Amino acid sequence: MATLAEPETASALDEFRASVRAWLAENFPPALKGKDNAMSAVEGPAELSPEEAAWKKAMGEKGWGVPTWPSEYGGGGLGRAEAKVLAEEMARIGAWNPIGGMGVMMFGPTLLEYGSEEQKREHIPAIARGEVRWCQGYSEPNAGSDLANLQTFAEDMGDHYLVNGQKTWTSGGQWADKCFCLVRTDKSQKQGGISFLLIDMNAPGVEVKPIRMISGMSPFCETFFTDVKVPKSDRVGEEGQGWTIGKRLLQHERTNLSGAGARLMPGGPSLADLAKTYVGTDKDGLIADRELRARITRFEMDWRAFLLTAMRVQAESKAAGGVSEVSSILKTIGTKLGQERSELIIEIAGLQGLGWEGEGFTREEITATRAWLFGKATTIYGGSTEIQNNVIAKRILGMLDHQ
Repeated sequence: MATLAEPETASALDEFRASVRAWLAENFPPALKGKDNAMSAVEGPAELSPEEAAWKKAMGEKGWGVPTWPSEYGGGGLGRAEAKVLAEEMARIGAWNPIGGMGVMMFGPTLLEYGSEEQKREHIPAIARGEVRWCQGYSEPNAGSDLANLQTFAEDMGDHYLVNGQKTWTSGGQWADKCFCLVRTDKSQKQGGISFLLIDMNAPGVEVKPIRMISGMSPFCETFFTDVKVPKSDRVGEEGQGWTIGKRLLQHERTNLSGAGARLMPGGPSLADLAKTYVGTDKDGLIADRELRARITRFEMDWRAFLLTAMRVQAESKAAGGVSEVSSILKTIGTKLGQERSELIIEIAGLQGLGWEGEGFTREEITATRAWLFGKATTIYGGSTEIQNNVIAKRILGMLDHQ
């Protein structure tokens, strides 16, 4: 990936901030202020209003949905300091990033590192514009925590592979255009027999069955491959290199799932604003419930400390050559804090936090309830907390199995 230059002076950064403000004033519709849907990633594609469509198109063409990706592939080409300024200015006016999904969070950064030039030019620009939806083909019924046990097999047919097998927990598989997939190309080796393929979800032989969850949604699927033809040009890296590439992708996934990828507070009103709305204020304008006020304060301190730590860790990892096993620490702490925030929101809303449907609840209240339920999965998917603790113990602390 190209090295991005950082502005050399504070005045250069101030000049960039002014240009960002001017661009946002021209392109972000004020009517969309604070209306990002936190559940959009798991609810599937929705029909966009003219304002939403225009905003997504503008961000896609500017490359600012993926601000630090190289501009030659459709990214913003910004340095870290500039990307931080962009995030701050968007937060200041309640603007949100309409470009997301697994292509941005996981696959894009991995392809920039391991993909061929042809693969980057084919796939990265479409991800940067939010035009193609990707899903992940990793887990199988008997290969979840023990991912190296996967059995989906890609048989070498000369210029292509013939893929047969089953994946599960393929989030958003029913809406995806493409799947980045780990498959076995050699049955005589475990990790060394795995390759990384890009599979067209509309190819003959691909069948997707959504799994209905306790939240009422079906973001997860079972995906079956029967004699699916995959050109060898759609293999990322060398045959047998899939385990290495797959692990790097998981590091990107865990960093983003932790919330550290966002760099700012989660979208929507702050906990303090919600508490003032639902619980009320005292004569000094403070949240009326003193204990709740203290809990919100503790959470905000923990969250900001986490984000600052995440920024430092990511900068150190990048300087050392990329994301590292420290992503397991970020995922463990970040997902725990995310669940704590959801619990606080439901508690603050009281009976209005029990909304599932109906006119007695606002859209935001119903979304909060569903986000609280869906959030229970964050400490499981992307590698459970127990798996992350093992990674931390073995690969960071250097502990042996019996310790």
